[in-house]
Formats: sequence, C-alpha cells, structure tokens
Amino acid sequence: MTEEEIEKENAAITKAYKELLKVSYTTLTDDDKKLIRKAFEIALDGHKDQRRKSGEAYIFHPIAVAKIVAQEIGLDATSIAAALLHDVVEDSPDYEIADIENLFGKTVATIVDGLTKISSLSKEKDMDVSLQAENFRKMLLTLNDDVRVIIIKIADRLHNMQTMDSMRSDKQEKIASETLYIYAPLAHRIGLYNIKTKLEDLGLKYTDPDVYNDILFKIKESKEEQDLYIAQFSEVIKKSLDKENLAYTIKGRPKSIFSIRRKMLKQGVSFDEVYDKFAIRIIYASDPSTEKFLAWKIYSIVTDHFRPNPIRLRDWISSPKSTGYEALHITVMGPKGRWVEVQIRSERMNEIAEKGYAAHYKYKQEGEKEDSLEDWINKLQEALENPETNAVDFVEQFKLNLYSKEIFVFTPAGELKSLPKGATSLDFAFNIHTEVGMKTRGAKVNGKLVPLNHVLQSGDQVDILTSETAKPNPNWLDYATTARARSKIKSALREDKKRIAEEGKEILRRKLKQLKITVNEASINELVSFFKLKTSLDLFYRVGIGTIDNNMLKDYASSRSNALMSYIKSKISRKTTIKKEDIEKDEITTNYDSLVFGKEEEKLDYKLSSCCNPIPGDDVFGFLTVSEGIKVHKKTCPNALSLQSNYAYRIMQAKWIDSLQQEFSAQILITGIDHIGLVNDVTKVISENMHVNMKSISFESDGGLFSGKINVVVKNNTLLKKLLDKLKKINGIDKVTRQ
Repeated sequence: MTEEEIEKENAAITKAYKELLKVSYTTLTDDDKKLIRKAFEIALDGHKDQRRKSGEAYIFHPIAVAKIVAQEIGLDATSIAAALLHDVVEDSPDYEIADIENLFGKTVATIVDGLTKISSLSKEKDMDVSLQAENFRKMLLTLNDDVRVIIIKIADRLHNMQTMDSMRSDKQEKIASETLYIYAPLAHRIGLYNIKTKLEDLGLKYTDPDVYNDILFKIKESKEEQDLYIAQFSEVIKKSLDKENLAYTIKGRPKSIFSIRRKMLKQGVSFDEVYDKFAIRIIYASDPSTEKFLAWKIYSIVTDHFRPNPIRLRDWISSPKSTGYEALHITVMGPKGRWVEVQIRSERMNEIAEKGYAAHYKYKQEGEKEDSLEDWINKLQEALENPETNAVDFVEQFKLNLYSKEIFVFTPAGELKSLPKGATSLDFAFNIHTEVGMKTRGAKVNGKLVPLNHVLQSGDQVDILTSETAKPNPNWLDYATTARARSKIKSALREDKKRIAEEGKEILRRKLKQLKITVNEASINELVSFFKLKTSLDLFYRVGIGTIDNNMLKDYASSRSNALMSYIKSKISRKTTIKKEDIEKDEITTNYDSLVFGKEEEKLDYKLSSCCNPIPGDDVFGFLTVSEGIKVHKKTCPNALSLQSNYAYRIMQAKWIDSLQQEFSAQILITGIDHIGLVNDVTKVISENMHVNMKSISFESDGGLFSGKINVVVKNNTLLKKLLDKLKKINGIDKVTRQ
C-alpha cells in the first residue's frame, strides 16, 4: 500500500471508531469511553497485520460488531469493549486471556474467553455426531459464563453475513444455512427481532438468491404504492388520536423477504396474493400507570374506523411472550378491502421489541420476581448438560420450540405458565418439575380427566395427578412435544433399558452355555444379525423382556451350520451376485449419468430422495449417507437446511447435464370452483402436452368447490412448469401447485 492509501485507511478506521461512540444506546460515562478506547487500541494492535478476504483491514470487523452491540442490541460499555476484543486472543499470538484480564478485569475476560472457545469449536474434528449441532450445544453452554457471550456472537454472525460477497458460493451457502438453522432462532429467543429478521433475509439471499432477488425487486417496485396506502390509512385515524391528545408516531413496516417467502410457501400463493406484506405500527408515549389503558384506547380508535378480524387479535400486553415481547396486534380491513396488521406498542414496549435483552433489563422493576430469560437459561442449562442428549435431536427440538407460538395455561393455584403451541398435558407436567413429570399418572384440564396426549389451549387450568409407582414408558414420546419433556423421558427410558439389558446379558450367557455355544464377540454379532437387530444392547434387552425366548435361541443354534454353508456359497458366487446388484442399481437410478457431482463434474451412482422427489431442472445437491451412498435432494427440500448446516462435510455439489432419456413423477394439486366439464378441460390440457404422461387423477367436490390430485410423469422441470401455467388458465381454477 502507498502512504496515501495507508493514511486514507487510518482516517476511515478513526471515523468508524468515533461513530461507534456516537451511536451507543446507553449513555457512556468518561470511564466507559476510556475502557472502549483501551479496547480499541488493543484490538488495533492485535489485528495490525490482518486483512479480510475482501482486502480491507481486519479491524473494521470488530468495530462493526461493537457497533451492532452498541446501537442495535444496546448493551453497555463492558460489552462494547468485549466485542472489540472478541477475536484478539484467537488471532494474535501477542495476547492471552490472562492479558485481557489484567488489562480489562474479570468480566471482559470471561466474555472474550467464551467467544474464543466458540471460535475454536469449528476446529474440532468429530465425525460421530453432527459437528455443527454438537458445536451449537457447546456454544450454548457458555451461557453459564455470561449471556453476553451469545449476544456478541450473534452480532459477529450478523456482520459476517453482511460481508460475505467475496466468499466462494459453497462457503456462502454453508454459512447461510447454519445461520438460518441456529443463529436466527437464537436471536428470536433472546428477543432480538430486528437482528433475527436481518439474519433470515441474508440467509435466504445466499441459500436461494433467485427467490430473494425476485421478492426484493417486487417490494421495491411496489414501495411507492405501499407508502401511499400507509398515508391513507394513517390519515383516517390521526384526527381521532389527536382528539385524545395522544403523543404518538405511525410507521409502516414492510414484512421481511424471508417471512413473505414463508407465507408464499405455506399458503401456496404468489407474491401478489400475499395480502399482508406490511404492518402498520402505532408507538405512543405513556407513563407506566396509563400504558395498558392507552393501548386499549388506541385499539378502540382503530377499530372504530376499520373492521377488525376477531380471530386475529393478539394480546401480548396482558400476557407477554416468554421473550419479554409486549404489544397488541390486530388485523383490520383497511382501505380498498385489504387486510392490514396494526401493532400497538408503547415507547417502552417498542424498545424491548427492538433491543430485546438490553431494554428488558433497562426497564426491569425492582423486586420483579420472574425473569423469563434467566428462567429459560436455567432450563436450557439442564438440557444441555445431559450427556445422554443427542446433539442433533437437541438442536431440532430447540429450534422447533423457539419458533412455536405460545399458549398460556394456569396451575391449580392460578400461576401462569407459558408453553409452545401444541404442548400436551404431559409437557405441562415436566414444565412444572422433572420429578412431577416422571411420576405423572394422569391430568385434569378444567376439572375433567384427560389423556396425557391432550393438547392444551390458552386459558386451560391444568392439574397433574401423580403416583409413586408411575414411570415413563415408550408411548410417552408420542405424547410429549417439548424438548425438556422428551429429553427427560428419553433419559429415563435409556436407564430402564440399560438395567433390563444387564439382566438379559446374564440370562443369555446361561442359555447359550446350555446350548454349548461360546459367548464371545463373534457369537453376539451373529445373534444381532440373526434377529435383524442393530446393536448388542437391543439383543440383551429383548432377552431381558422375554421377546427372544428359548425356542428362538434353539433356532439360531441349529441354523449356525446352515448359515456357515450359505456364507461360503455366497463367497464362491460373488461375481455373479455383483453383476445382478449392478443391474438392480441401474434400474433404481435410471440412467444415472444425467447428474454430475463436485467441481470435477464426476458421474457417480446416486438415488433420488423420496422426501422431495427432485426432477431435472430443479436445483439440487448430493448428500453422502452412511448406508445408502449419495442421496439427491432439492435445495428447497424441507430437510436441506438441516443437512447443509449439520453435515456440511457430506454435502456434494450436483447439477443436471442430460435428462432427455429420463422420466420423473410429480403430483399436481388443483383447487377452484366446480362446474360441468371441468375434469374434461383438465384432461384435455394434459393430453395435448405430448411429453406428459398422466398416471392417475382424482377429484373431490364440496359445496361448489373442488380439489384434485393429478399424478403425471414428465421429462424435466421446464415441461412441468409449462403444464402448470396452462392448467392455471382453465376457467374456474383458483390454484395449481406442485406437491
């Protein structure tokens, strides 16, 4: 670099640092500024020889992360200093954690140490379980040190997502998948809604760029019309709000690209058919004593002018979400017959919604009994520290619970408990206490006896009946939905199975001795194979509970010599067998050279995954399974995100190169208004397409509406899209989607 370029870069670094001090959410004292200045100088020294892939000086990254922590999350000077230092120990040989503690004290050192541990996790090699899921669990264990570790890590991930353009596309997709799988749900749980939204949108940008750019273009295209609509809506209620002498602001907020995409997929509609693409937010000033009263007053004013949808009222003021979120949400019929979501929040509620954890603590009242975040962390710690919990199962359940909508139910004493929507009476039992869950024998909801799989509704009062003799059984896994309950049930069942297996092992040893069979590794493996089991534990357990009895063991003993002869014969005819298997494989994969894998575009054997049924033209990837070779999935497959995030090392790039000789099945779903001759119109359109073969068709009609399923065989995605477009044009048809 020339002297002029160095001078220019130094000026940019100084400017970025000064801006960091200006945008801080909390008021910085002189001591705070000295702490941040010292952290900045150490970070500058620690990263002096480093540059990012884009070519810019590395110091811009910690400054940007600190700015997110200061402005968007609103944490204090200690957190800002830790954010500036978050990569120093890992990246610089000149600094150790002990140095950070000497310079900045115990708290900053603890946070930096936690962040350094998280960064080092990705360097561990562990092929037995999902690397990313196990790392995620270890990362969450740092909550025990200081929750700010996770919050700064989320800020770090956000900035990395914002600056990924210079990376390879496969690396972008891997990081984006991991972000959608882990970091966005975590930001959601901590109450960082703005950051969650940004992470989701950026995740979509790199996992499905075509869809992202298409929706982004359409949002920009409709912005002028949207702004005009918001102005019209606001004008109608402003006079009434002013008449009540309220201090307020009205903002229009477009829904995120990710949430619009989710609605399109969930409802099977196009962008234009998504009716609530934006929300209107009314933020009002109030004293703590009048806050709730004014929210309902504004609700009354809005519904005086616009008709509300009675099933779309969400009262999170009386019962805040477990994340601390408070607001009134109503959906009303606005001008031009459009449904509009209106969010009513006080300035305090708005800060909590935008800043999450930081604002929650700013407004926390003295003597407040329960802190939902601390309560959540305590429960999370319990699940994390259970060595029996499978990492992948844990992450999946964690993610499901985070994104679930909440219900609020009461204990017999009137205490309010929040659970994910869909939770059962058994989930409630484990929510109260593990011991209560373990001893559950029944439940009463609103005074009536209900089964353990009874799904609870908001407002239910639940009384759990316990017994000292009750204990979990395998059916309980079908009854429980929450991660906490399922984790405890699985642990109890495993312990029970181990105890029975120990007894079964001794029984088996005695019985095999009577049959004059030596008990060793070889004979145990033979038994596992003979009874078509997976492990020796399964074998011992089945002997223990009596499902493998004396007669069955005698059958095994008498078949040993026959099995040996069969094995020898199969070795002799191995070549013939292989040829037969090759033929069967060709039949399964049907001209498998139409897909190529990796950068070298190799032609490999594969199977098409049944969970998403990819066809030529679909964007796909290969996944190297343990027992079935390469399975091909669509990039939009429901399982894609989990596979790409958890098993990145098994993902293979794949693309179609020649699909002229292949045919693939697809199911088309049709709905619309029934009329005479409709089925004839549909079959005519399909039969006119020479390259489409209809396998089956079924229609149902109810109250003048019809729904139909058509199974067709096509050569590629382009032909299928053309067929869908033609079917959409038939009179009376409302929606045509591919299953």
